[in-house]
Amino acid sequence: MTTSSDQPVPDSGTVQTDMLGYLTKRTGKTWAADADVFGSGGLSSLFAMELVVHLEKSYGIEIRGADLRMENFRTVRRMAALVERLLRQPAPGGPGA
Repeated sequence: MTTSSDQPVPDSGTVQTDMLGYLTKRTGKTWAADADVFGSGGLSSLFAMELVVHLEKSYGIEIRGADLRMENFRTVRRMAALVERLLRQPAPGGPGA
């Protein structure tokens, strides 16, 4: 994970708002924060990888290993929680490692 120390860590509400906007723009559909974006049949597993790339680029994080589980991307609320958790973790090999 890499974050810039001079950038404030966004709260989950900000991440949720950003992700809801992203999903609406990409799908043309309005989403609720707790809607199962894959269970509704609206999105594919390929789109899950687009979400990973979008989150990594938007928030300067790396999503790897166990964090790549579909459950972390099922709802906007879960995506926001993942981003917030990764932003608060110390980078591997960095301070606190």
